[in-house]
Amino acid sequence: MQTQQRRSRMHRLSMGKRLELTARDLEIFRLLGRYRYLRSTYIHAFVGGASETRFKERLGDLFHEGYIDRPERQWNFAEGRHSPAVHEIGRGAEQALCQAGFAVGEARTFLADTAHRQFRHSLLICEILASLELGVRVTPGLRFIAWPEILERAPETTRASRTPFRVPMRSGGYLVPDGLFGLEYGGIKKTYRFFALEADRGTMPVCRTDGRQTSILGKLASYRETLALGIPKAHWGLPNLLVLTVTTSAARMGEIMQRLEGQAGSSPAFLFKAMGEHALRTPWPELLSEPWQRVGAVSLRIDQST
Repeated sequence: MQTQQRRSRMHRLSMGKRLELTARDLEIFRLLGRYRYLRSTYIHAFVGGASETRFKERLGDLFHEGYIDRPERQWNFAEGRHSPAVHEIGRGAEQALCQAGFAVGEARTFLADTAHRQFRHSLLICEILASLELGVRVTPGLRFIAWPEILERAPETTRASRTPFRVPMRSGGYLVPDGLFGLEYGGIKKTYRFFALEADRGTMPVCRTDGRQTSILGKLASYRETLALGIPKAHWGLPNLLVLTVTTSAARMGEIMQRLEGQAGSSPAFLFKAMGEHALRTPWPELLSEPWQRVGAVSLRIDQST
């Protein structure tokens, strides 16, 4: 009796299987076009399916037959082989979307389609934004405003720029958020908030004696300058901007907030959240509804307009 060959989750092995692509497959492809990297747990949360096991088998078929890819960098980490697999869009998926009349251009992030030196940081950005969007999907009266919609409504000079997400600083250099999105709050009159995201894995120093070197406090100082000069409105056309910093431990979050407390002009627009190193292996839609901490101000729930 012939037994089916067990395929590796790390290395592609085509069985020559002809796949009949479904509407859900195409939605998976579109999702991976929006988010550069997503674990299987996130993809399942977005597109659904009664059996998670069968869903993973389908992802396996799509991977081995060349539709979607699994970044090799993930297998270099000790826990990578035992974590939900990370996926990205492949050439087969791009061709299938083109044939179905879908455009691949709704990216939630600024991440390039080339290899990333800081793979884990890039993955964390995707996991945070995806968790927030999943939270919006289950919250009545909220709409997620992704980066392409923000850019579409930005001033012409920004739309024409090759790097519209990069803000020139008066003090020199540039400010580049890890992500940018908005929330539309329904009701009698719609209201809006916009957010810059900073994903901190604890690898960047909180502060440096040399101000020319990068640090968490240095980047927050750049945001303070940006807000004071009204640059979010001038550069992106945004009426407001809050800065969300997600870091990997309560102790590190406490250190950042404590150092900010002693600085002049510490802004209530700076919001903080601590997540464990591996907390976002599965979606965390509560990231939207749980209160965010602020320095010198009460905590804020971003899922509520007031």
